[in-house]
Amino acid sequence: MHGRVITHLVKYYGYHRCCYQSQHYAGMAMDMGQNLSSTQRNALRQTATDTGVWSYVEPAYLTPTWVHVDKRLGPPACAAGYPALRRGDKGVYVLTLQDALNAIGVVGSGLDGVFGQNTEKAVKQFQNNNGLTEDGVVGCNTWQALTRQAKGIGLTDTVVNP
Repeated sequence: MHGRVITHLVKYYGYHRCCYQSQHYAGMAMDMGQNLSSTQRNALRQTATDTGVWSYVEPAYLTPTWVHVDKRLGPPACAAGYPALRRGDKGVYVLTLQDALNAIGVVGSGLDGVFGQNTEKAVKQFQNNNGLTEDGVVGCNTWQALTRQAKGIGLTDTVVNP
């Protein structure tokens, strides 16, 4: 059912961007309804809320000319938006972590999506360099410091290009 509702929302209302990962939210996000009236956008917000598919539907006062919805994957560590990570974790969030570490010059973690010994060592180095608790766990304080430094950094000499 949810797939049909999402398909209907996208087909009927259109969207601006879909399926991306930003520095704020890990998961799926859509901006839609730019060409609708305020009344239609409010109805779309209500429909998005009623379906229960989205974990967040942005209030109209924050996005008055479009509708923003997102589905976060797992609970975030904090306002940085990403889940806490530790040795043994695998997946896209680990890739995001590794890419950010490489981009800011904390090399050695590779870019394989596996939080192993080398990634843990790079995390501890980053934590030490930034006056954080050097525990190898990427929680709220580590994510906030890392995203603050990596946001908008672009291509650097230490970025891994697989």
